[in-house]
Amino acid sequence: MKNIPLVSPILGEDEKNILCAVIDSKIIASGKYVADFEAACANAWGAKFGIATSNGTTALHAALIASGIGKGDEVLTTPFSFIATSNSIMFCGAKPVFADIDSNTYNISALNAEAVLKKRKSIKAILLVHLYGLPCDMDAFMKLKKKYGVKIIEDCAQAHGAKFNGKTVGSIGDAGAFSFYATKNMTTGEGGIVLTSNALTDKTARSFINHGRKGHSTHSILGHNFRLTNLAAGIGLVQLAKLSEWNRKRRSNAEYLNNGLRGLSFISVPFVPEKCEHVYHQYTIRVKSGLRDKLTAHLSANGVGAGIYYPYAIYRQEYYARLGYKKGLCPEAEKAAKEVISLPVHPALTQDDLAVIVNAVKSFKP
Repeated sequence: MKNIPLVSPILGEDEKNILCAVIDSKIIASGKYVADFEAACANAWGAKFGIATSNGTTALHAALIASGIGKGDEVLTTPFSFIATSNSIMFCGAKPVFADIDSNTYNISALNAEAVLKKRKSIKAILLVHLYGLPCDMDAFMKLKKKYGVKIIEDCAQAHGAKFNGKTVGSIGDAGAFSFYATKNMTTGEGGIVLTSNALTDKTARSFINHGRKGHSTHSILGHNFRLTNLAAGIGLVQLAKLSEWNRKRRSNAEYLNNGLRGLSFISVPFVPEKCEHVYHQYTIRVKSGLRDKLTAHLSANGVGAGIYYPYAIYRQEYYARLGYKKGLCPEAEKAAKEVISLPVHPALTQDDLAVIVNAVKSFKP
């Protein structure tokens, strides 16, 4: 029986060739390839500036710092994401404040966000997440920005090339942060980037990721070594050129899965609102309460990889519980955490693979 993996990074001769070119240049740390990659990402995704970083978490940290977030500040965010989202807020000395998600999209709800903003006047920014590759309702969040004077920072770790109303995510708010981890829609192995069209944000982030450097031997702020290497950037340049086609394939695969699975009584397929162009980092279905473990075991027995992203609301993690966050804070997030399963949707899937996935789900007996 063939096993179909949940993720499958695509790396080939093009990536090998550019690595050889970087090695031959003898400049393997930050240099021309990094600068080219920054410019290419900014140009592709509609921002003026790109600041490449060592990973997605450092990109988030730098984006927050460059947006003026510091000790004692409060940042509104989603409880349903990878823990790096809220950890990056705490790395700044700030406090995550959670608003519940929309039950259909799994993204932070603008209505719930506003309810929190009305109660907590001290919130300085909203760090939203375009979860699974589906854009948040950016019209609603930009209205909140104007109404409440908060910064909007986009966590685009799973949303490379996703669009809201024709505009690429990461270029809509004050800053966007991307991850290029191995399982993302495109990869540099490890890596990240901050996008912004604000010159001061660019200058601050660029300094922060390079030891607070102002000139060659002068340092004006406390910074970190969060730089990307030429080796990683070279891979990124090759991957970026292929991203649009890979995203097209992901959407095509998702459409096949939707057509095959829609109407089953025990699951619901992903919901995509108008104005949103999904890039399906994950194809996430929702399973009726109490059936997830049985369905996951059934899929595994039929050779289909599956994953749970995420099994806990962030504030239910042990560390956050010790900080005083309580169960029940965001009930929709806690409910989704018990019911979601992600199925393979990556561009390496064949038509036969897709048929196997659909048949495996349909053969499940609740």
